[in-house]
Amino acid sequence: MLKKKKRFLIAGLILLLPLVYLGYTGFIGASTTNYTVSELAEQGSSIYGDTVRVNGLVVAGSVEQEAQGRILRFSIVDAGGQGSLPVLYQGVVPDTFKVGNEVVVEGQLNADGVFQAGTLMAKCPSKYKPA
Repeated sequence: MLKKKKRFLIAGLILLLPLVYLGYTGFIGASTTNYTVSELAEQGSSIYGDTVRVNGLVVAGSVEQEAQGRILRFSIVDAGGQGSLPVLYQGVVPDTFKVGNEVVVEGQLNADGVFQAGTLMAKCPSKYKPA
């Protein structure tokens, strides 16, 4: 009877430990750090290659979109207008993406100082104002 309990306990641990490990590694891999433009600049080269999110406002006059519309270049700044970060995004541009609006880009900063965004999320204004 005691041997059956030990076997059951060992079998349970054998099944549970890999699940705990997979959950832990999935959680660590999915975590992404959020920065403002100036906070990202403070990190320097220590974050090259790391996937991060950066919040900022789209700078007027910085938006360049190629003819096919799949490659977008623009710059973002902090809410106070401090710092500037050039962004290169490849993908579908959200309808709410506009100059002056707040955006969140997720991707990696390369050694050239250009942020390679894989995800672009345009935030909607909290209050809609008539045109």
